[in-house]
Amino acid sequence: MSVLPATSYGTAHLQARDALRSLPLLPRNLGVAALIGYRATISKLYGDVCRYYPSCSAYAVGAVQQHGLVRGSGRALARIARCHPWASGGVDDVPPHPNFRYDLTPRGFVVPRRKD
Repeated sequence: MSVLPATSYGTAHLQARDALRSLPLLPRNLGVAALIGYRATISKLYGDVCRYYPSCSAYAVGAVQQHGLVRGSGRALARIARCHPWASGGVDDVPPHPNFRYDLTPRGFVVPRRKD
C-alpha cells in the first residue's frame, strides 16, 4: 500500500467550538474514513500495482478531501477509468480546489479553518 502524499495530512484539530461549523463536512469525512478503511484492509492485499503516483486509492482520498464527496468521487472514478494495463502511468496529482478553505487533521480528515 502506498503512502498518502504529504498534502493529504495536516496539523489542524477539531475544536469543540467548531463542531457546528463542521457538520457540512460530515459526508466528506465519512468518505475519507471509508477510503482510509479500504486502504488499510483491501488495498493491502493487492500491494503497489497502480501505474500512477499517487495510487488510485490515495488519489481518491485527496480528491474527496479537496472537492467533497460527490465531485471527489467523480474525479476518483475518472482516474480509475484511466488506470489500465496499457496506461503509461506517471505522476497524476489531484488538482487543488481553487477555494479550499479548510484544514486537514493528522489523520487526513477535513475540519473548518480556525478564525484566529
